[in-house]
Amino acid sequence: MTANKPSMGSDWTDEDDAPDLSAPDYRAKFAAVPVRRGRPRAATPKISTTLRLDADIVEHFRAGGPGWQSRINAALRAAMKR
Repeated sequence: MTANKPSMGSDWTDEDDAPDLSAPDYRAKFAAVPVRRGRPRAATPKISTTLRLDADIVEHFRAGGPGWQSRINAALRAAMKR
């Protein structure tokens, strides 16, 4: 290890405490699990677009904290239903 990070050492006192993950039964278990990376796909994905808004409108929604883009989306959806 480096001088900044001391070695953590091994907590195992006996080599038999650690399972052999290369054994056929473990390999079969690992192969059976599907690989899932990242966020699950949405049924209706969002579309990336550029939208020019007045500064006071953006400031108003940003003042509400995180999620301001979702709140703008909700406001536009409400206006669409009228």
